[in-house]
Amino acid sequence: MKTIHKLLLKSYLGPMILTFFIVMFVLMMNIVWRYIDELVGKGLSAGIIIELMTYFMANMLPLGLPLAVLLAAIMTMGNLGENYELLAMKSAGMSLVQITKPLIILIALVSVGSFFIGNNLVPYANKKILSIMYDIRQQKQNLEFRDGLFFNGIDDMSIRVGHQDPTTHLLTDVLIYDNRNPNGMMNTIVADSGYIRLSDDKRYLLVTLYNGEMYEQNRMTSGNNQWFTKSSLRHHIFAHQEQVIPMTGFDMGRTDANQFSNSQTKNINELQGDIDSLEITVSTATNRSYEPLLKDRIFTKEDSVLPLPDSLQIDRSNFRDVLLIDSLESLSTRDKSRVWAAARSTAKNSRSLFTFDESAAKESLNQLYRSQVEWHKKMSLPVSIMIFFLIGAPLGAIIRKGGLGLPVVVSVIFFVIYYIISLTGEKAAKEGNWDAVYGMWLSTFILTPIAIYLTYKATNDSSLLDTDWYAGRLKALQERLAPYLLPVKSRCQKILHTIKRKK
Repeated sequence: MKTIHKLLLKSYLGPMILTFFIVMFVLMMNIVWRYIDELVGKGLSAGIIIELMTYFMANMLPLGLPLAVLLAAIMTMGNLGENYELLAMKSAGMSLVQITKPLIILIALVSVGSFFIGNNLVPYANKKILSIMYDIRQQKQNLEFRDGLFFNGIDDMSIRVGHQDPTTHLLTDVLIYDNRNPNGMMNTIVADSGYIRLSDDKRYLLVTLYNGEMYEQNRMTSGNNQWFTKSSLRHHIFAHQEQVIPMTGFDMGRTDANQFSNSQTKNINELQGDIDSLEITVSTATNRSYEPLLKDRIFTKEDSVLPLPDSLQIDRSNFRDVLLIDSLESLSTRDKSRVWAAARSTAKNSRSLFTFDESAAKESLNQLYRSQVEWHKKMSLPVSIMIFFLIGAPLGAIIRKGGLGLPVVVSVIFFVIYYIISLTGEKAAKEGNWDAVYGMWLSTFILTPIAIYLTYKATNDSSLLDTDWYAGRLKALQERLAPYLLPVKSRCQKILHTIKRKK
């Protein structure tokens, strides 16, 4: 490897690693704010939070790499151009392609690695994310008592406290309604003070009360669900009482991640298998729905209906629409009413015949669209890494500005454009308005000519984005227009002077 190539790799790897962590931090902050409501108040351990964030980070890797590559390319080439190192390389007879050859090889390896990450690691991470989020949603919140309000987070129990000391967690003026007894016994407990907390394994509720009273009321019902005319009430006074109540739902269970499956949890081979099976399902459901509708309900007397799957192609050469309309016009009003009523009834019956199959076909079609989108996304994201490098390297050579100023602005602009185009194409593809190949590759089709154009301009030392060049051109234009602007300026000054004298 040439010394110049080693210098270029060292100059690029540092900014790439730095920008990668910056981009991943920004993306992770977006994830945190999106799920903050579901994570707060559940008493989750640090291990669960770190595990969830790790899987989210793995899921964001294919999306963060293109922006990191773009920003690092602009910064590296901008630094080389700003320090005249790029000019020295070109003076030595090296073209831009020769200069960036080791970086192109590096980015190609990164693109291949990104494909394997998106194909193998991301589906596994998505399964784990779905599993952990399901367990978190199933888990009940921690015990959070508010002064004067009832806490109803425990099944068949209601607890109200007058005040909770924030330091000692001592509860005062405690009122508990306990309806957990399956025999209909309702307990009401009133205590001056006490402690209520969950055990360390969150499987038991530990209740310690001081100076209170307990009321036990028998509410057993008869077979016809009517109250007994006779009920019993017992009253107890206690100075100290402790209870250990079994609890469920406060400890976080772990569900098998393999139980969660959708288009985002499958690799490209599994998606291809789903696409093939879904295409057969959609075709079968469509034929089963529309072929009987056409042959048996609508065109019952026509032999010209083509057999499916020639996709509803109807030979209308033998239709006599004009004669049919004339014959209807010749009927009486009562006969016309009977004809229209029979036609309406036939249409309604036909609709009810294929409604179920049509719903099944639509569901299969939606799954087919999502599977196709995910298949093409796994292929398009690695390609976008190379496209962004081919945009960033020429841009850096043209801008000739390093650091985190102008390169960040330009990178964000290009990434936002790419992201908007990708989201638009993905939405259209999932809705079936576009083919998945057009929706998911639209951004690549648009950015590739831009990359080629910028590479061409950078190779020919264009001043496309050189602010000094534009400033020089503007100054030259002002000097050329000065002879024409001076008489106009002097005339305007005379007019203003005359107006002031008249005032």
